[in-house]
Amino acid sequence: MMLEKQPGTDNFGHLLKQLLDERALSLRKCSTLTGIQAATISRIINGKRKATSDHLLRFAECLQVPASELFEAAGYPVRTEISSRLTTKDHIQHLLESADLFQHKLSVDHVQQELSKHEQYLQTAEGKEEILSKFEEKIMKLSSAGPFIEQLTDMFQRFRDKKVPLKEFLLIGSALLYFITTIDLVPDYLLPIGYIDDAIAVNLVQNSLEKSGRI
Repeated sequence: MMLEKQPGTDNFGHLLKQLLDERALSLRKCSTLTGIQAATISRIINGKRKATSDHLLRFAECLQVPASELFEAAGYPVRTEISSRLTTKDHIQHLLESADLFQHKLSVDHVQQELSKHEQYLQTAEGKEEILSKFEEKIMKLSSAGPFIEQLTDMFQRFRDKKVPLKEFLLIGSALLYFITTIDLVPDYLLPIGYIDDAIAVNLVQNSLEKSGRI
């Protein structure tokens, strides 16, 4: 993941030290959790070394803060939204492979498998109720700021329509369940990468609806 560094920004070291202090993490403990040498972390904090994009992603995962905040503090340009038109499986998979952030490989097929499981769950009263009771709460937590909020909100309105055909109901509901579930394949705090799996789920369902003539 190669990003162009913007000049004139030296506040990341101060922010990193503050975050470590707030979490009572020593340099040695942070080194163990991130795999970054303690001496390197010390130089970053003291402004003697610039944090790389890989460092920032590791810090974000360790400290559980949005990567976008760390990238901004370190002077990197941040893209806060993912295109809603990732229309092909190959295109999405290429984006995932180019990110190369995790030991396990997130795949489009894996997300599709999860959606299929959700379709089965939706055929129970509990599945439908989970969406009706938790969707709006998840939207509120995001302050309507996450990618695909408009598409998901539209899906939710259609999901509540009692006249919606069963196939459309199951497709839409599977994406909504994927969105509200607490177990994401990619943690949402790793913005913007953290919403890629939600993006995949939305686009897979949108494409299926388009092919069936539902939208």
